[in-house]
Amino acid sequence: MTQHEKVVLDRDDLRRTLMRIAHEIVEKNPGEDGLGLVGIHTRGAVLASHLHALVGELTGSQIPLGDLDISFYRDDVDARMPSRQPVVHASHLDFDLNGRTIVLVDDVLFTGRTVRAAIEALFDYGRPERVQLAVLIDRGHRELPIRPDYVGKNLPTSRRERVNVAVEELDGSDAVTIGAAGDRTAVGARSEEEEAS
Repeated sequence: MTQHEKVVLDRDDLRRTLMRIAHEIVEKNPGEDGLGLVGIHTRGAVLASHLHALVGELTGSQIPLGDLDISFYRDDVDARMPSRQPVVHASHLDFDLNGRTIVLVDDVLFTGRTVRAAIEALFDYGRPERVQLAVLIDRGHRELPIRPDYVGKNLPTSRRERVNVAVEELDGSDAVTIGAAGDRTAVGARSEEEEAS
């Protein structure tokens, strides 16, 4: 973390926030038979894995878990990274989506373009009965009419700021920080949503 960054959620805050989201998912979807979680690469997939474990603890059952790469579904792929190719991850959706309630999980909701692309990618794999959205941070500045069902923290920001989400599995620590958009930090990589700005 640089000296210009402000910690928004520390490790304990992040765990409590995910537990609250897990409770909300269970409450909103009683009888979890038709429920599935799908994380959006990269940090959304890690967060989905954490939520999957928490929902399993609350319900005593294992719901399906998948992850989704949306690199080539974005409508702004050339504008975001004109000088380099997007990093592509494999998608893993090894369960039937048809008729299920799918909770898409992402780290930061910004313009809405990542979520739009994820929904498009999801429907290439099947036809869920409904799709819900869980995000750790909603930072505003929507360009598309997308609203999350579950929000860890609403964080009003300016476009000159960047929200960094770090997860232990990828970054060596769990934290959410906010800093200047030009700052590169060791705490967390820039969210896919933020690369659209």
